[in-house]
Amino acid sequence: MVRARSLPTAFCIAYSTLIIVEHGDNDDDRRPLATSSVVESFWTPERGPASLGELAVWQARDVEIIVATTTSRLGTGNPTNTCFQTVSNLAGFMDDVEANSGPDTSTQLQNRAGNAPLQRFVDSMRMHGHRAARIDPLDLIHREEVAALNPNRYGLGLSEEGMREKFDVNGIVWTRRVGQGEEEELWTLEDIVKRLRGTERLWFSHLLESQSLPSPEDHPLSVIDDQKKRRIHELLARSEVLDNFLQAKFPNLKRYGLEGGESMLPALDALFGAAAARGVRHAMLAMPHRGRLNLLTDLLQYPPSSLFHKIKGGSELPEDLGADGDVLSHLVSSPTLNYGSGAEIKVSLQANPSHLEAVNPIALGKTRAKQLSLLKISPADCKLGDRVMCVQLHGDGSFSGQGVVMESLGMSNLPHFTSGGSVHLVVDNNIGYTTPASGARSSMYCSDVGKMINAPVLHVNGDHPEDVARAMDIAFRYRDYFRKDIIVDLLVYRRWGHNELDLPGITSPLMYEKIAARKSVPQLYEEKLLTEEVLTAADISRVRGDYKAHLESELAKVTSGGASFTPSYPSLLEEQWKGMVWPRSEEAVHDPVTGVPLDVLEKVGRASVKVPEGYEIHSKLQRHVKNRLQSIEKGKGIDFAAAEAMAFGSLMLEDYDVRISGQDVGRGTFSHRHAMLVNQKTEGVIVPLNDELEAQGKLELANSSLSEMGVLGFEYGASWERPTLLPIWEAQFGDFFNGAQIIIDTYIASSETKWGRQSGIVLMLPHGLDGAGPEHSSSRIERFLQLTNDRYTMETVQPVNENINMHVAFPTTPAQYFHLLRRQMSRNYRRPLVIAGPKGMLRLAAASSSLADLAGGTKFKPVLDDEAVVDKSAVKRVVMVSGKFYYELIKERQAKSTEIQDQVAFVRIEELAPFPFAQLQSVLEAYPNVEEYTWVQEEPRNQGAWGHVQSRIQEVLKAVRGGSRTGVEYRGRKESAVPATGVGRIYQVQQRAVLDSVFEGL
Repeated sequence: MVRARSLPTAFCIAYSTLIIVEHGDNDDDRRPLATSSVVESFWTPERGPASLGELAVWQARDVEIIVATTTSRLGTGNPTNTCFQTVSNLAGFMDDVEANSGPDTSTQLQNRAGNAPLQRFVDSMRMHGHRAARIDPLDLIHREEVAALNPNRYGLGLSEEGMREKFDVNGIVWTRRVGQGEEEELWTLEDIVKRLRGTERLWFSHLLESQSLPSPEDHPLSVIDDQKKRRIHELLARSEVLDNFLQAKFPNLKRYGLEGGESMLPALDALFGAAAARGVRHAMLAMPHRGRLNLLTDLLQYPPSSLFHKIKGGSELPEDLGADGDVLSHLVSSPTLNYGSGAEIKVSLQANPSHLEAVNPIALGKTRAKQLSLLKISPADCKLGDRVMCVQLHGDGSFSGQGVVMESLGMSNLPHFTSGGSVHLVVDNNIGYTTPASGARSSMYCSDVGKMINAPVLHVNGDHPEDVARAMDIAFRYRDYFRKDIIVDLLVYRRWGHNELDLPGITSPLMYEKIAARKSVPQLYEEKLLTEEVLTAADISRVRGDYKAHLESELAKVTSGGASFTPSYPSLLEEQWKGMVWPRSEEAVHDPVTGVPLDVLEKVGRASVKVPEGYEIHSKLQRHVKNRLQSIEKGKGIDFAAAEAMAFGSLMLEDYDVRISGQDVGRGTFSHRHAMLVNQKTEGVIVPLNDELEAQGKLELANSSLSEMGVLGFEYGASWERPTLLPIWEAQFGDFFNGAQIIIDTYIASSETKWGRQSGIVLMLPHGLDGAGPEHSSSRIERFLQLTNDRYTMETVQPVNENINMHVAFPTTPAQYFHLLRRQMSRNYRRPLVIAGPKGMLRLAAASSSLADLAGGTKFKPVLDDEAVVDKSAVKRVVMVSGKFYYELIKERQAKSTEIQDQVAFVRIEELAPFPFAQLQSVLEAYPNVEEYTWVQEEPRNQGAWGHVQSRIQEVLKAVRGGSRTGVEYRGRKESAVPATGVGRIYQVQQRAVLDSVFEGL
């Protein structure tokens, strides 16, 4: 391995560019909009850039632009490799092609042909120059010599005289605008090489995409004047002061400081300022722990006193919430930042767990949900991304290592998931925990994962904060125009280890030897500003001294106030959450009536299958339409899909939006839903409930990518933003949720107790053993029950469900499913709901409901008694069950003698968490002569609900039997390592054995 050679001091930027092809009526009619090479220019303080077309970065010294040329395919056309789009299509300042770019002149084209070896060499430098660039502030990135960068390979510069040979660079190395100039411009090969090589600070590599080019007058370039330099210095200096202060006052604190990466703060400041100036009013910010405290207490205005309160053991949430809180490095803030002239932006830092990158889809979902809310009340010309922007911070190790990054990027441009483009800032320490880059990824850059969506990447050296600010300005402009993701790779270092108590020199001695010997980023920048006479030594002392005094004052508030100190708590039930209450409050409505008037049910039911005249649906759907209309007409035979449609439509009429996402949710995994209808002639799609009801609320059917963690996280983020949205994630099969276990564990099950964040997310997980094998059979309901904080004992003072962190239900009728969905929105608080959904029950005639079961005055019942039992005094065995196995049991009972039928009652527990103690007690007390209580399930003993219900049923039985210790028997499959066998014969034998055991001994 050979390190990159030392290169002349210059400022380089590289792009990969793409021909823009205008589509005619046929393939032969395509033509390039611009057939030009790259505009390249030296920029000096006196001259500045000739136009925006020469790039959106200006440096106060000669600036080199390197453009890497590639060919790409648009549609079915394959552009030639000699025509390249001018860099004036960079960064989204596009308006008029003709005003900004003309074709290359004939002289330029002829010169290229005559100097083909030089053209090849220049193109190779543009494409491969980044491989030799030095962008690491520690200069530890090893580079191999790149043969393509040697002019000898092209027959050039074979001697000293050859290096001094002069070439006409007109049309090859551009020094003027495209199409301008016929005269020769002679450069030596040595001059050309100097121009095309340089110490890189900012590197931008992308297949640019544009249908038009910018006007030179559009969007003046970002100029770092003295005022901005002082702003950058303040951010850097205050960050270092905070880290030093915390180290001195709390030496054993793991603060995950920003030392070495302080340029992150001016980067975000530049981004937020640019966004605010362009009318963006909300930024959803996702970030990990590194530098979080520095960002919070400075840019995000989190009171240092509240930080010190937390460090000293205090809670970040009001104590009356009964919340458990979270660690220091997960604190949040949502200030409104003012950048002058009315440019304001609210930055909402999202709560995140320690699982790196898990917050990314949360932020994406919240961003889209916020934008859709604003679009409802915005002018007609307001587009997705105009008012809300997603900003994601990453670490280099996690960005290249965590799969959720790929899942989130994969959603970035998808219908129903795009949020108008995210700006990604990778704080690249060149090390992850203790693993160096060489052991952390197989690619050259940690940002290479962005290539999957052709995201532009800017690599910038964090030792140069002004360049960082310019990079962020370009990043925002690109995102603002294209509404697509862009990545800024901020190359920095980590002065200490993974945390301040770590000893990184044990595993990375050479890296930390270099770090220990170098001045900090704030100190280097102060030296620069002293040289430029922007600051004086007194100015520097004042900035640092004032902030340290402020921190001392804030700490004194906590120290002197003691237990009486009240920190600044985050806003929780405000703005769009106004009107919601905490489940513990006296105003909480736990058990609302959720039935709907019959005329509304009929209206919604008919609308759900309304087919416009002349609209041709699939022939097999005619039966679907007919059956639904007949069931509405008869008032009975309502199946799960119909009940769901009625729940959706009735909520829409109440101004609630409904969004259901997952793989093939429009049709439904089991071809049962058909909430969208596809025209068999045109493939056009309609959603009848939207078209026919004309309600304020809308139904969004988001057929998703084959992702679980990313998509579920997205839906959960939307649920944080909009309490007026019913968000449903439906797994293709129940056990597919395990790809999203991190989201379930760290968000859905625990957000309210950690962060005080409510959510109405619904997880629909098809469940039931039906011979499908180890997978596709179980939703692993036992895992969700284990994750609940459901109480073990009966209490009569408090409502049964006020403290539950999430509800888990296994409804056996369409009516029960209907009421569960409507209950989510009818309550005045929000809680996650996990539904073990139907598979075989979807079309089971016995598992149907009547309209009366959904009508006004009705609601969900956590326990369903056995309506077939005539004489309850004759019952000797009460069998408690949950889910679809109930229907196999009643079918089996019907085959038994009348004597046996009279002795067995089946009681369905429809809601497993919170466990319905009181309701079950009321049902069981009606059976006076029971000799045996049994729980039956088709899942193996170590799975299913048995582990959850056993002790709780025992509690109920003690109350029913006046304190006597009556046990509950288990009947079902034995313990197993898998939910179900994959051998059909064995499955049938096992299922038969469970059914027989229920009636054994009677």
